[in-house]
Amino acid sequence: MRRGFTLIEMMVALTISAVVVLLTHQIFAGVIDGVARLDAARDREARAANARRWLIEAFGSLQAGVDSAGPFEGYSNEVGFATWQRAPEGGFRRSRILLGQSGTSLVAQAASGSLVLMDSVTQVAFDYLLEPGANTTWAREWLSPVSAPLAVRLRVTYVGLPARADTLLLVIGGRG
Repeated sequence: MRRGFTLIEMMVALTISAVVVLLTHQIFAGVIDGVARLDAARDREARAANARRWLIEAFGSLQAGVDSAGPFEGYSNEVGFATWQRAPEGGFRRSRILLGQSGTSLVAQAASGSLVLMDSVTQVAFDYLLEPGANTTWAREWLSPVSAPLAVRLRVTYVGLPARADTLLLVIGGRG
């Protein structure tokens, strides 16, 4: 009686092994790709949350018509104001902020540099709340050396099909 495997048996075993290795590779590649997409989505969400926090903080400590704060200048595509910002060395310092679209980003520019708040932006629009109430009025501009609006509505449209948009209502802190 012969011991061993025939050539056909070896070929079948190698073919089955190759199919198993190929399927395992595809499964692991899919898992790795899914993890990378999940990490990218988490990063986008974290950036968006940080941008919202920064905007809420900046508008919440907005200064207008006080000391050397300067005027509140609100246009339909950009807004400029003074606000208290955290300083890298600790504490707070008043900074003049210009918030608007630069290329495909929503950018906050200050004397200390610029901060990209949102990417892949196609359009940014600002509206300004004049007074509270059921029949409230939103203005497309607010230019005042001594006061600020009650709130600012920021509408952001993003790149992509279908188009995606966010609307943020930013309530102004103590009004000057």
